[in-house]
Amino acid sequence: MEFPDDRKYTETHEWAKQHGNLVRVGITRFAVEQLGDVIFLDLPDPSTHVTQGAAFGEIESVKAVSDLISPLSGDIIEVNEKLLDDYDAIADDPYEAAWMIAVAPADPGEMDKLLSAAAYAELCQEEA
Repeated sequence: MEFPDDRKYTETHEWAKQHGNLVRVGITRFAVEQLGDVIFLDLPDPSTHVTQGAAFGEIESVKAVSDLISPLSGDIIEVNEKLLDDYDAIADDPYEAAWMIAVAPADPGEMDKLLSAAAYAELCQEEA
């Protein structure tokens, strides 16, 4: 499985991509495949503060309910409201259309603590 190398990854299967002054966050294709069909998504309100390694929301599928874990600390500036009406987008395009939140990072250096695409691919191979 290939993962875009223009972003960083967490061990809990979220991705983070610099987008101007913000960092967009979503879940990986590996996570989508493990979850199966998404039936519910709970995202926070804009202006919510998130902390690296802490839950910012919840995703529910036919198989499981999982916390969404923030890859970095900061304030949520934008939430992708379109996803709340179109769960299929998460499976169809997890790396672009299905970004979940956009965060103004409190410490941009936190991105350096995340996994590269190659390191994340190795993690997924071990878990598969």
